[in-house]
Amino acid sequence: MMSGRSSIVFLCWCLQISCGLQQLDVINQWNLLDFDLPYHYDYRDYRAENTLFTGLEVTDDRLFLATPRLRAGVPATLSTVPRNTPPGSSPVLRAYPDWSAHSGLRGDVNCSGLISVYRMRIDSCNRLWVLDSGVMTSLDDFTRVCQPKLVVFDLFSDQIIRTVYLPNGVLRPSSLLTNLVVDESIQGRCDSSFVYMSDTAAPGLVVYDGIRDQAWRFTHPTMFPDPNFSDYVIDGESFTLMDGVVGLTHSPKLGVVYFQPLATDRIFSISTTTLTKGPPGEFEKLPINLVGKKSSQGLGLTLNLLDETVYFSPLAETSVASWNPLTNKQKLLAYDPERLQFPAELRWRSDGALWLLSTRFQKFFLRTVSPNEVNLRVIRIFPSRHAVSNGLSNNLYI
Repeated sequence: MMSGRSSIVFLCWCLQISCGLQQLDVINQWNLLDFDLPYHYDYRDYRAENTLFTGLEVTDDRLFLATPRLRAGVPATLSTVPRNTPPGSSPVLRAYPDWSAHSGLRGDVNCSGLISVYRMRIDSCNRLWVLDSGVMTSLDDFTRVCQPKLVVFDLFSDQIIRTVYLPNGVLRPSSLLTNLVVDESIQGRCDSSFVYMSDTAAPGLVVYDGIRDQAWRFTHPTMFPDPNFSDYVIDGESFTLMDGVVGLTHSPKLGVVYFQPLATDRIFSISTTTLTKGPPGEFEKLPINLVGKKSSQGLGLTLNLLDETVYFSPLAETSVASWNPLTNKQKLLAYDPERLQFPAELRWRSDGALWLLSTRFQKFFLRTVSPNEVNLRVIRIFPSRHAVSNGLSNNLYI
């Protein structure tokens, strides 16, 4: 069932006329990532051309970066760099919490450690919830080596304080858990949180109840990829990827979770009341709302908790845009054909900053990445300073 639709409008011609904004703060950038490898590490095992980040979290002193094991040769799947580094610098990544937590590079799998992390989130108790997919080489042969799990770190001590192995009942043979939302607005903070997770390869949403220590699963056609949007063209390079739901963000005030598959031009929403009431009944119809259409596919979603603005990034337009569901106001925040290629993550901070990861994923995917070019960037935007309203009517799309 779909109802309550609104319109997200993003015009490509705007990019060519008056919206060519360049106000991007490049915090860090790399041609290829460099790790602080331990002395006993065989450098021949590291494949920098297979290593890119997909997840970001920001603290006062550190940036956390997730580098999933999409292909062979990724030494650590979760790392940090200092937050206060020279603009545009290329700091060395340090395995988090240390190298002992990372295994699997040469087949020495330890399922109590971190296998392949796509994203992680910080809660109000200064704890980092890490979603470990348990899947190695997901782009090539999709090898599940461990049960997917949530690992919670205390950021004061950098110690694991909780590990939740997700039960087989909420998984499918091809499950790939890639994103998460920690919801502290319903039944309490920290250990009492609900966690909503995206299953991208076996499309669905998995819900974990921190109090009851139980998990359940929702599936709906809107969570699946649309074959009409499985082809991508970025900077003249084309590729095909049939990824289901991956973009997630949450509005505690409105009580909804926004989500989007990668292979679609649409954003949807579902109420947290539906997600948290327990497992869906047999033949239960989920109240999914079509939020609106975009001009092209997108990956990252995030929300401004102060005014409910949703931020997204249309991939074909190499841009960042916003839409407010309360006012239907739409803005183009940034456009940059070079520096905004395939933003894999968007994160809003309470200081008004919007952080994003620009990854040039298409080059890593097609094996055309060059070590002589900047391919990976951490970028910051201040939307209130740089936004340009598109001034469009509400009925151009949908």
